[in-house]
Amino acid sequence: MLEAEGARVLRVARSGGDLDLDVTEPDAGTRAVEACMERLGSVDVLVNNAGFSEVKSPEELTDADWQLQWDLNVMGPMHLMAAAGPRMAERGWGRMVNVSSSSGKRPSLTNIAYAAGKAAQLSLSRSFAEAFAGTGVLVNAVTPGAVETPMWTAEGGLADQQAERRGGSREDALQAMRDKIPLGRLGTEDEIAAVVVFLCSQAASNVTGAAWSVDGGSVPVII
Repeated sequence: MLEAEGARVLRVARSGGDLDLDVTEPDAGTRAVEACMERLGSVDVLVNNAGFSEVKSPEELTDADWQLQWDLNVMGPMHLMAAAGPRMAERGWGRMVNVSSSSGKRPSLTNIAYAAGKAAQLSLSRSFAEAFAGTGVLVNAVTPGAVETPMWTAEGGLADQQAERRGGSREDALQAMRDKIPLGRLGTEDEIAAVVVFLCSQAASNVTGAAWSVDGGSVPVII
């Protein structure tokens, strides 16, 4: 959707991206920003969108599970923002958006390591917003709820995992999730992307340090 607005985008992924890179590596931020400068000439917008979750009870979570969520949701975005932010500040304009989760605002027992990582990511976003205030670089977060992506709907995804735990089918699990959402449905990728695009735009020039809920009303508080 950013490309539809005229942006040139460097996609970073462990495989299949424009730049194959594991964002949990300590040098990922430097490597990604250098690649962006070489290929596109500047870095104006950063969207941290890496994420992973699975259904695990607190008793099942291992130290490795907790470390993964910390590396993926806190250290990865931190290294990328630390590398990109000063470049943006030098030019007096930039946007950084972290894709967090409604679980960061209202944790559940589905995977408390994921929820804790996303909550920390929100704190990280706010801290970087303060650090770059006055430089023209704005830092915000979005907090999606359940979104109709393969992480939920694919074979072996969250719906299947919940169905296995609770009994019933994948569709039963998806319907149970829909029933928890005031709008009665899962979100879509485009709905999340639209808010990200807004936060990356000049129209959001007075928005920084915010965490925009895009969750169909799932979190019943105004924060």
